[in-house]
Amino acid sequence: MLRAYHDIAVAPYEDQVHARTEAERFLRAREWMDGGVKAVLTGLGPWARWERPVLHVEYHPSVDRDLYLEGRGMLLVPSYFLHQRPIAFADPGLPPVLVYPLVHEPPAPPPSRSPLTALLGPARATVLRAVAHGATTGEIARAAGVSASAASRHATALREAGLITSRRHGASVLHTLTPVGASVLRAALRKAPRSDRGASGRSGAR
Repeated sequence: MLRAYHDIAVAPYEDQVHARTEAERFLRAREWMDGGVKAVLTGLGPWARWERPVLHVEYHPSVDRDLYLEGRGMLLVPSYFLHQRPIAFADPGLPPVLVYPLVHEPPAPPPSRSPLTALLGPARATVLRAVAHGATTGEIARAAGVSASAASRHATALREAGLITSRRHGASVLHTLTPVGASVLRAALRKAPRSDRGASGRSGAR
């Protein structure tokens, strides 16, 4: 049950969680380089107030406590899933740990067009989708609504970018996705508006 819950509620957002956490780490590292401890502790969030030598933290309303470092360091751990207030792990034999909530930005508006289209342009995005299960140059031309020579140029550009590979098959040239191309297509389909995912559902199975 726990694995199934993770697959539904956590796994689809892992890239977003890691990206946000890494951004927080880089921000704190930059604050440390620019202004030292004061800059890091001052910028932690609305739940913290730094008044040297004391860091005042809005903990749970029912808890009122003082934690003395006594020369020990404190590990700051950003948490994507923790909201509003931090929690602290205090073991006399271990360095104290402060797990604090990330400040989440308002959700971005849904994209007006497919991320793949924004990256490659409409014609080459269509070509990449068409190649998902293998396509000849003629099939690409029909899918994209372009001439055979234009389809060949688009395929060449995608091949030179490492997204597709081309192989002569009889009188035709068969184009297929490289592992990089498949990864790009999967990532784009995960972030695409629902209508685009439905239109490209066959490609998404790859």
